[in-house]
Amino acid sequence: MVTVMTSLEHRELYLLFARLLRYPDRDTAAVGAECRQRLLASNPSAAERLRDFVDYAQDAPPSRLEELFIATFELHSLYHPYVGYQLCGESRQRTLLLIKLNELYRQHGYDAGTELPDHLAELLRFIGSVKDRSCCADLVNDALLPALANLETTFQTTDHPYRSLLESLRLWLSSARKHEGVRL
Repeated sequence: MVTVMTSLEHRELYLLFARLLRYPDRDTAAVGAECRQRLLASNPSAAERLRDFVDYAQDAPPSRLEELFIATFELHSLYHPYVGYQLCGESRQRTLLLIKLNELYRQHGYDAGTELPDHLAELLRFIGSVKDRSCCADLVNDALLPALANLETTFQTTDHPYRSLLESLRLWLSSARKHEGVRL
């Protein structure tokens, strides 16, 4: 039986996914396991896809997960975890998106720190931090879902741990949007 998540549970899942998409640390495997556990009741398909990432994070030494993160997201331009880059490349449109995101973050008192505002982890952390669900729904529908779909298609193999993480996130976002009337 699939259960409906509360708004708070949604926001907490955004924050868990955000932690999984930033540079890994010693808690990454535990965060992945918690995220998967929370997905099981509301979206078993997303939980199942996340299992590959969680298993890898639990089995690999921390240095191997760090190497995989760097090789995937920092050294290979196809996999850059920046929504604007995935949607627009290095263009004027991306620059405008960065400006708009910075304005949106300021309006909501959100600080992205030193990271660019279109980084997947920052967008997820922002969405998990603010209570204005309408602006969040627009970000999910117009930016996150298309960028995730683009990122997924760039992976050469289907068994890459970060691909399974991205697929899990996309499945969860799509399901939440569809089944809960964009109550993100």
